[in-house]
Amino acid sequence: MTRFVYVTYIRATPDAVFDALTRPEFTTRYWAGTTQTSEWKAGAALGVHTPDGRLWDSGEVLEIDRPRKLVMRWLNEGFAEMKAEGPTVIAYELEAQGSVTKLTLTQTSAVENSKVIGAMSQGWPAVLAGLKSLLETGEPIAEFAKWPEGL
Repeated sequence: MTRFVYVTYIRATPDAVFDALTRPEFTTRYWAGTTQTSEWKAGAALGVHTPDGRLWDSGEVLEIDRPRKLVMRWLNEGFAEMKAEGPTVIAYELEAQGSVTKLTLTQTSAVENSKVIGAMSQGWPAVLAGLKSLLETGEPIAEFAKWPEGL
């Protein structure tokens, strides 16, 4: 098994952070222009679409306890070698701590030395920095807000 854990603190309520993780009007602003679609209930399908509409990631909501926890099965559709590894599990845990929310992201794969986890361990800090910037300042980080050219 391969596992990646990332913790950050965001000056916002757990409700605001949860909304930023799940609502397209937020994700398109800080997460490379992507749109995440789901009914956001246990068993619901999940789709992550590129700005030009391609399905980049797919999955299923496994557990949802708004605004404290969201667990999803996540499959990368964009790269054949990552798709071949099968799905990973992503868990967001949100905890109010005074005027901030502690966000703990955990991503696990059944595959030893997972290429998906290796790639996402580089991507998650940028995604979550963009989310934090958007919620705290009203502006995303420009370098992380656009879909990479050539993908």
